Amino acid sequence: MCTGPPVLSFQNRAYLLFPSGINRYGGSLSAEEEKEQEEEEEEELVLLRDGDDVVQMGSEKGKKGAVRAVRAWVRRQPPSVKAVLGVAAGVAALVFLWLVVHDHDNLFVAAEACHAAGVAVLVYKLAKDRTCAGISLKSQELTAIFLAVRLYCSFVMEYNIHTVLDAATLITTLWVIYMIRYKLRSTYMEDKDNFTFYHVIIPCASLALIVHPSTHHFLINRIAWAFCVYLEAVSVLPQLQVMQNTQFVESLTAHYVFALGVARFLSCAHWILQNFDSHGFLWSALGHGPWPYLVILSEIVQTFILADFCYYYVKSLIGGYLVLRLPSGAV
Repeated sequence: MCTGPPVLSFQNRAYLLFPSGINRYGGSLSAEEEKEQEEEEEEELVLLRDGDDVVQMGSEKGKKGAVRAVRAWVRRQPPSVKAVLGVAAGVAALVFLWLVVHDHDNLFVAAEACHAAGVAVLVYKLAKDRTCAGISLKSQELTAIFLAVRLYCSFVMEYNIHTVLDAATLITTLWVIYMIRYKLRSTYMEDKDNFTFYHVIIPCASLALIVHPSTHHFLINRIAWAFCVYLEAVSVLPQLQVMQNTQFVESLTAHYVFALGVARFLSCAHWILQNFDSHGFLWSALGHGPWPYLVILSEIVQTFILADFCYYYVKSLIGGYLVLRLPSGAV
């Protein structure tokens, strides 16, 4: 007779370890792989216990059992298969947006709104918990820089709804920086936030001087536009390094980073779908040379930078865990 799954302690339910995969080709298992194996065995025990309910299509337990089965199957796949599944999911999401959203320029507005919502969650965390542990000050400063530059470009090139959203996001980001630097300085993990600031500033500025739009605007404005595009693509790297150094992410911080991931994806979808809708006109409007290619590449890069974290976030959310614990190399 099959018994039910072991009861998880509070500590095991509060923290979730996301291993890199099971070694199914020989060799000893690491501690992370052993944890993954235990989770798979627990999934199988639950499936065996609820076996009759799993086949009852439409029942609540049947749905949960099907979800567990899919999760267990995905978890057992090698990294290459997971990557293909991730790309397929991204393409499916693009097709869905293409069919549902008729004015694809709204995707860019939605992306900026998601970013603003993420920063609002961060503001709530700082005001409620009175701690900035796990938050990268350098990532916030990079965000403030590219938002300020983009706001300037918006004023001198095209004043619209994007200007309002960028202004609101910049103001809240500056408030977050102020709180971390002065009010909550004692809780700031400075030793974990060790990303070298100028390793992204200098390359982005140099690339902007070389590759920028060939539009009718003043040269300085075109360079500034390129700089904010490049900097936005990598501005989240310090935050990811803090999470990698601490190996865990508190729930509100995780909500903030996930909102950034959604914003990045919507922004990338905007550029891709707008180009399809305009039959290449948007591409030509960006100018000639390598600039249009780097715009799309920047959008794709910033989407994939956060894709790994978003996978673990959704996995944790489905599992009902409060804190994400990340393995080495997860983000």
